[in-house]
Amino acid sequence: MEQKKLPLFNLAVIVGALGYFVDIYDLLLFSIIRVPSLRSLGLNADSIAKDGLRIINIQMLGLLVGGIIWGVLGDKKGRLKVLYASIILYSLGNIANGFVQNVTQYEIVRFITGLGLAGELGAGITLVSELMPKERRGLATSLVAGIGLSGAVFAYFIRVWLVGPNGEGWRTCYFIGGGLGFLLLFLRVGVLESGMFKSIETSEKVRKGDFLMLFTNGKRLKKYLTAILIALPNWFVIGILISFSDKFAAKLNIKGAVDPGKAVMVAYAAISIGDVLIGFVSQWLRSRKKSLYIFNIITVLSIFWFFSLDGQSSTTMYVVCACLGFGTGFWAMFVTMAAEQFGTNIRATVATTAPNMARGSLNLVSLLFVSLQGNFDYLKSAWITGIIVFTISFISLILTEETFGKDLDYIEPA
Repeated sequence: MEQKKLPLFNLAVIVGALGYFVDIYDLLLFSIIRVPSLRSLGLNADSIAKDGLRIINIQMLGLLVGGIIWGVLGDKKGRLKVLYASIILYSLGNIANGFVQNVTQYEIVRFITGLGLAGELGAGITLVSELMPKERRGLATSLVAGIGLSGAVFAYFIRVWLVGPNGEGWRTCYFIGGGLGFLLLFLRVGVLESGMFKSIETSEKVRKGDFLMLFTNGKRLKKYLTAILIALPNWFVIGILISFSDKFAAKLNIKGAVDPGKAVMVAYAAISIGDVLIGFVSQWLRSRKKSLYIFNIITVLSIFWFFSLDGQSSTTMYVVCACLGFGTGFWAMFVTMAAEQFGTNIRATVATTAPNMARGSLNLVSLLFVSLQGNFDYLKSAWITGIIVFTISFISLILTEETFGKDLDYIEPA
């Protein structure tokens, strides 16, 4: 096939990385400017924490719903069409974010933005996975994610440059995100559609994008559920520990103020490094699973360090946030493994829904965390939540099949 002649650095990989860069910028922007934006809307500290968590959860719900919609469309209409449509929706959503006047509007627009953001990663990883030769597939997807995740770092510095001491300027951050999205549309022109998808595009005998196929076969259902649950630690770390690092800092008597926006930036800078490195580790070990075990262990050790920071400095807190980020730098490998486990006719459905189901799981993780606070203090509730999350993740990883070097040119039977 013509696609197998593609070099590691090709237009699909480069544009995929830039697309994910904009995706992550938009996805993490609320976490980074949560405090100044909500303060400018008149909320006090307690409301900023409470309403901020609810807005994040609503955004994640949008990702969850959007993941299903874009995933099905990706297998029915093509990977590129989904990328174009999702980019337009989340770009318009971000521009609308710049005009919100109250929390209710903020929630609605972040839900719509989440719907749009849901399509970028899964369709992009599916396209790159199907265009690249199997020997370099993991490296290519890791580069897409590693470069893309630095969008969070860019979002932080945009906040530093534009947002004033009283919160002014935060709306411009959203306008920039919308503008970057529309610029990305022009860069997408010239990227080829997947040959694997084109080979089945007009076939009426192949069931394409049938989400229910994942639930009508026991083996497929097991693969799908474990593919999602592997990534639970990512959103426990980012959605709870990092996003609310200022609250944890107060409970841990950290010396000096901790800025959650800076914590997100530091974590994502480390995540981007981890996401690139894990591709090489997987290549060296010739195993997706072994590389994930290594990075999960790094994350667990970092969490122990995080909760033992009592009385330490804010600088040390940021260092630990970086270690947590590096350990959870297996997002690309997780999505790649999900894509590799299923046939071409439902691959985009899985690769798009799985990461968004994992992102949407933050709603359940947050609910568990909040409900535990009825019987335990803030730190113990986080501890218990983390133990449950990592136990589920490790069991799922054990049950997952090894996919390194797997040929993807096949159809999933009905």
